[in-house]
Formats: sequence, C-alpha cells, structure tokens
Amino acid sequence: MSDDEVREEKELDLSSSDVVTKYKDAADIINNALKLVVSLCKPKAKIVDICEKGDSYIREQTGNIYKNVKRKIERGVAFPTCLSVNNTVCHFSPLATDETVLEENDMVKIDMGCHIDGFIAVVAHTHVIHDGPVTGRAADVLAAANTAAEVALRLVRPGKKNKDVTEAIQKVAAAYDCKIVEGVLSHQLKQFVIDGNKVVLSVSNADTKVDDAEFEENEVYAIDIVTSTGEGKPKLLDEKQTTIYKRAVDKNYHLKMKASRFIFSEISQKFPIMPFTARALEEKRARLGLVECMNHELLQPYPVLHEKPGDLVAHIKFTVLLLPSGSQRATSHPLQELQSTKSIEDNAEIKAWLALGTKTKKKSGGKKKKGKKADAAEAEPMEEGSNDASKE
Repeated sequence: MSDDEVREEKELDLSSSDVVTKYKDAADIINNALKLVVSLCKPKAKIVDICEKGDSYIREQTGNIYKNVKRKIERGVAFPTCLSVNNTVCHFSPLATDETVLEENDMVKIDMGCHIDGFIAVVAHTHVIHDGPVTGRAADVLAAANTAAEVALRLVRPGKKNKDVTEAIQKVAAAYDCKIVEGVLSHQLKQFVIDGNKVVLSVSNADTKVDDAEFEENEVYAIDIVTSTGEGKPKLLDEKQTTIYKRAVDKNYHLKMKASRFIFSEISQKFPIMPFTARALEEKRARLGLVECMNHELLQPYPVLHEKPGDLVAHIKFTVLLLPSGSQRATSHPLQELQSTKSIEDNAEIKAWLALGTKTKKKSGGKKKKGKKADAAEAEPMEEGSNDASKE
C-alpha cells in the first residue's frame, strides 16, 4: 500500500472528525425515519405505502444537508425501507401494485439505511401492533433479540474477536428458548461499502464459515441480530417476492435484451453502489430486465426469507462506532414494554456480559500495548430488568 493510499485510508475512518460527523448525521436521520415508520404501523395500513414514506423521508432529509459544499456529496437511501411481518424474516419491500396490509398484533420488523457521502447508518427495529405490553412468546423473541444486541454492543470492541460475539448471542437466545436465525451476517461498514469483508456470523456451523477477525479502534459495524421462536433456518418461498438488489460491481456481461440493457443502465446511473428497490425503476421493463441481469450475476439479490407459519421473528440492527472513547451505538429506537415468560436473572454469564462497560478507560502514562484496549473499561451496566435499554 502506497503512502497516499495509507493517508486516504486514514482519512476515511473515525480518526477524522468529519467522518464521525457524517456517520452521526446519517444516524440522526435514520433514527427519525424509523420513528416515522413506527408511527405509521397501524392496522389496515398498506405496507408499500409505509415503505415509500420511509424512503421519501430519508431522501428529503439527506437532501437538506451538505448543500453548500464545494465537492458534490452523494447522499440518500443506503438500504430501502422493509417491513417484514411475523414469520417473514427480512427484505419485504413490495412493488407498488402489492395490496398487503398490516393487522392488529402483527410483529413488524422495520429495516432501513441512510448514507451521507457514503458513510452509512443502518437500523432495524421490531414493533408489535398492539396497545399495552408485549406478552408471551412475542415478548420472549423480542427480549432475546434486545438482550443479544445489548451483549453484542459490549463485545464489539477493540481486542475482542468476531467469534466472541457469535458464541454469546446464541447463548442469549437459548436463555429465552429462542434461536438466532442462521445466515445473518453483521458487516463492517466503510465509505460506500455496506457489506465490508470483516463480518460477525450469527450462527457458526459446518456450512457457514467466516475468517476470524479482531475488532479495531476507528472501525464501524452494522450489528444484525435476528431471533426466532422456530428453528432459525429460514427458507426462500417465492423468488418473485425479491425486490431489493445491489449492483455487483465486480461483474460485467453484455446483455442481449433491450429491456435488460435499459434497466441495467438505469441501475448503473441511479444506484451504482447502494442496494435499491425495484419500485424505483421503470416498472414495466424492470421485471423482464432484472431476470437477465440476475442470470448473469450483475445484481446481488436480497431474498425475502420465511420461517414456518406460526413462528415469530424479531430483528434488531444497530450501527456502532468504535471510537477511542469506547463503543458508541449510533442507531436505535425504544422498545415497547416486554413481559417475557423467561428470565435471565439467574444466568451469571449473560449478567456478566451486560455488566461490561462500553467506554474505554484510558490508562495514564506510557504507551498502550496493542490488543490491550479492551482490558480496562468503565462499567456501564444495562439497567436491571430493562427491556428498553436501547433508549439513547
């Protein structure tokens, strides 16, 4: 790596105050967008309408900042708004013609992302359409996701390894008699990169392996926790439900069909890097053109996955900045009151994780040895019995 490349890499992480500001500005917008979407989740509300309002809000708010800068700054939706209900695990963001509506007691998983100058803030939150506390297995699966997220926040810190998080979140889910859903990856975020190479696996098994990695200061991660009352092995039921794609920038192919070339040109101009929804394309040509693009791997699909009918799935995702002062959770939304049927009061291991601090305590005098950053931390325990510990 040349000196210039090293300098450029240095400028693009959290050691730059400008970069930190852009991450925090993106986080503020996505937190407010999430607040709006939660307020729209009411019985008989059409899912596609809510998704559109979420995306429109992000475009509008990101368009209002960094307007008077010398260099043009890209900004907008980093991940389209999705509303996945009950046993649907993820990525449901239907086309304009879809008539699916929300119903009373639906467990709605909201997933969305925003970026400013390629610095990405993502968030996912689970909301039950119900007045009063969430009870029964719905409360268990949501408490499992929330507690796992709180534990992950305390373990994603310099000096810790990705496998530490994988092992811990599975133990948390088991304490609530739930499963962590397989195939979910928590990625490092970099400028214009929503799926960085450093990842945390949700479940380690023979089929899915990732490289061991250690968290480092000035990195950013999207920590993605999905829990289920079922087996945690979701399936693709209908490829036609897939509407979210991302341009595979390392692939090229000369498309044969005119409709495909038109759509691929539109994608390359409007969405060269970030995931997008097919709703944003000229819909008549989109379905036909997307098939050929997919067949030749020019696009990476985000499939809509499902657990079995009757299973409940909860999703919490947050963006965490590994600042020199400690791990800072940038995106979140308060949970509803949960009355879980399970308790972790007697689980010493989980209680110990939750008692860990998120702030890094600087030792006075002398240089800090590499890998020792996580050894000393101020205790910032999760509040006893708190189900909305994600309140900022």
